Amino acid sequence: MGAVTCAGILSPAIATAAPAAVPGLDDPAKKEIAMKLVSSAENSSLDWKAQYKYIEDIRDGRGYTAGIIGFCSGTGDMLDLVQLYTDRKPGNVLARYLPALRRVNGTDSHSGLDPNFPADWRKAAQDSAFQQAQNDERDRVYFNPAVRQGKADGLRALGQFAYYDAIVMHGDGGDATSFSSIRRRALRTAKPPAQGGNETTYLNAFLDARVWAMKQEEAHSDTSRVDTAQRVFLRQGNLDLNPPLDWKVYGDSYHIG
Repeated sequence: MGAVTCAGILSPAIATAAPAAVPGLDDPAKKEIAMKLVSSAENSSLDWKAQYKYIEDIRDGRGYTAGIIGFCSGTGDMLDLVQLYTDRKPGNVLARYLPALRRVNGTDSHSGLDPNFPADWRKAAQDSAFQQAQNDERDRVYFNPAVRQGKADGLRALGQFAYYDAIVMHGDGGDATSFSSIRRRALRTAKPPAQGGNETTYLNAFLDARVWAMKQEEAHSDTSRVDTAQRVFLRQGNLDLNPPLDWKVYGDSYHIG
């Protein structure tokens, strides 16, 4: 009797299911967009899955840059990736380079890697286990921390992506151009939504700080991935990063329908 009575007195507002939360960047469809956006800037292509095999020295002082997120032999993330791959699949074609990767970490040196490391990287990239290792390290080191901080700051998908793209390029070390330092610089002039601020105002401040950080390094001084991509979406008010999306990077045009 009591159960029937309780059901009967529910108001329409209570009985109606709450609207679904707006998808964050970790929603599968949004994450796919994020991967394409980063690939347009890092590899001039929307086909991010074709980048598992990518490897070259882009002469930015970080040694070899490779894979779907630009793992670098000089910054430690490539070493961590190859170590993970080897833990999962001992004796793989890259395992023998682990001592050299430890030695060159923190430098732009190819010592112990040349001449065969690029070819062996491309060979390993055909292995689904190596592809999964790249995915997992991308998420552990870059994607998940960016989305977690973005959500904590009350940002929607665009803001979470702005964080992700920044941490991909700058890492999150202790230097003045790291992701955390960029965020602190933004917080000096604007508050994120979680602190009562306006989301658009805060994201403009964050992108301003990001551009400053990019201009501190010649290799990153072209700021089009912010100016003609992220700011375009922000000016449009597309805080949920909903397609269709049209943007440019380094003068090339891209579209997601």
